[in-house]
Amino acid sequence: MDEAGKPGELGNLQGPAGHAEAPGPQRPVFISYASHDASLAQKACSALEAAGILCWIAPRDVVPGTQYADGIVHAIDDSSILVLIVSKEALASAHVDRELERAASKRHPVVALRIDTAPLTAAFEYFLNQSQWIEAGAGGADGAIEKLVEAVGRHLASGSSADRTRAPQAQMRKVATSRRVWGIASAVVVLALLAAYFLVARLHLQSPAAIAVADKSIAVLPFVDMSEKKDQEYFSDGLSEELIDLLAQVQDLRVPARTSSFAFKGKADDVTSIAQKLRVANVLEGSVRKAGNTLRVTVQLIRADNGYHLWSRTYDRDIKDIFNVQDEIAAAVVEVLKAKLAPAQAVAAYRSSNTEAYNQYLLGKRFHSRGNVDGWRRAIDAFHKAISLDPEYAAAYASLALSEYALADSTGDAAGRRQAMADAERAVTLAPQEADGYASRGVLRMNVSWDWNGAEADLEKALALDPAADKTQGNYATLLERLGRLPEAITVGRRATEIDPLSAIAWSNLGLYLTFHRDYPASDEALRRCLEINPESSFGGHHVAILRLLEGNAAEALATARKIGIEAFRLTDVASAEHSLGQAKESQQALDELIVKHAPDGAYQVAEAFAWRGEKDKAFEWLERAYQQRDGGLSEVKVDLLLDHLHGDPRFKAFLKKMNLPE
Repeated sequence: MDEAGKPGELGNLQGPAGHAEAPGPQRPVFISYASHDASLAQKACSALEAAGILCWIAPRDVVPGTQYADGIVHAIDDSSILVLIVSKEALASAHVDRELERAASKRHPVVALRIDTAPLTAAFEYFLNQSQWIEAGAGGADGAIEKLVEAVGRHLASGSSADRTRAPQAQMRKVATSRRVWGIASAVVVLALLAAYFLVARLHLQSPAAIAVADKSIAVLPFVDMSEKKDQEYFSDGLSEELIDLLAQVQDLRVPARTSSFAFKGKADDVTSIAQKLRVANVLEGSVRKAGNTLRVTVQLIRADNGYHLWSRTYDRDIKDIFNVQDEIAAAVVEVLKAKLAPAQAVAAYRSSNTEAYNQYLLGKRFHSRGNVDGWRRAIDAFHKAISLDPEYAAAYASLALSEYALADSTGDAAGRRQAMADAERAVTLAPQEADGYASRGVLRMNVSWDWNGAEADLEKALALDPAADKTQGNYATLLERLGRLPEAITVGRRATEIDPLSAIAWSNLGLYLTFHRDYPASDEALRRCLEINPESSFGGHHVAILRLLEGNAAEALATARKIGIEAFRLTDVASAEHSLGQAKESQQALDELIVKHAPDGAYQVAEAFAWRGEKDKAFEWLERAYQQRDGGLSEVKVDLLLDHLHGDPRFKAFLKKMNLPE
């Protein structure tokens, strides 16, 4: 089996003079309205505050002496919900537009009270796509306001404990006054802490917090599926991924890879928080509504440090124009950020003249990402459909090859491996100037045919054509590791984590390279980062167990091993750790179970366990089985420290030669 293929709360606050606040932030509701609707907005404010829900409304709550616009911005930032009075006048109001944009950038929920039937603008429709609507219909404004109060109450009840019970207005104003006094004193402390921070930061220049954020940097967040049946997520995700690929080709633009940007999908992080975690200055987000052959794509480019929108647009097109829409979005972003656009041929690999073929290609990628046998089978079916619709579709062949290989490696299907290689070859033949085919063929040459020189040539060619491809960087690092060029592997592996900082597999692989390089402290840090990102990562857990075994901490290795989700890895590590603990019976039970269940697809893992136990003859027997089965994990044989007991045996040198590996 191949190992490489495969939300915070605030505590209690204590102000001066002992005024204790309730746990967490007590943030008011911000009411946004056009001046024409002031009387209705005031009525809504009074109803909410009568229910004990503190509101911020202009001009009443603008602090005298402050800039009006600054007061608005700070009030929105400090709020937890935006109540929006939607009318014809509000739709034409620039300040309502800005307030809605600011609230959206902070991921505040919106409760909208619509008081007329004026059609929504595209921008309002985008920002309000997930809001709760209340129509002032036959029941009139009074009935609608009652529903508004109920809706806001439900939102607060579903939030933090501090939001669930609102103090009476007078008490809350007292707390707010106390906060302003406390804020002055706190500022002195904060300044002192900041000074200390920067002194310490100078000693840690390689930490993520110390890396400057370039203006020409952007994260593309997964677009929201706004289709009526919510069944087009694969399409909206695909559009986002292709935009990442497009923008990553721009010469002087830093674009985090797909795994990192998609890590925030379905989470409540605001734009500023996301940008800080990904170390970017700008964020691109949007929505997709697909119905039959019609398509609406709404997109906005946000400056993360202030939440302001640099550019936004809505595209209403036929589905066949999807690639033109992608190009127009990318060109607009490049123009706004003053970057340099790359040659068009470098970014067209995934495209097809047949729209349904492209649709099947996106479905295949979605199924493949599930990372299991059923997902790979469904991916193969989707890629075959794409190719039947467009026989010249090189990107579909390249992706098909990887799905076929993943399935074959997991099931021990030799014919499947051969077909995967043939399809990778076909991808290169069809599109010799595109990176995808070389990247796929390089992976297969490395893991199936053990053609190390061919694999290196392919992966280097793929990187020359697409230097920002995070997966290709990762595969190239793995190739270097398997050739025993560990310092180079570590350098490329670190580059992969820079391109994709929230990729658990990139950190896991880097940790393994560092382990085999015997840099255990650095390995421990990389694997810690992996498990912070994905605590359930089987690869991360497996690599931690290996590290603990090599460090001589078998008890912790065993505790880690028992939590690993992939059974072959779990049983291998349990058998090895129990042996190190002197538990011969338990070790043998785990090894026997591994052999019974995973002899066809985990022969290499069986060899690892026997080698760790010092049973050389059995280890070589299972290495030979792995060789006959073309087990993908076998390509790691040269550097795997679990096989250390075999290194002095002449049979090991002969085996490396048979694997075409340098001594």
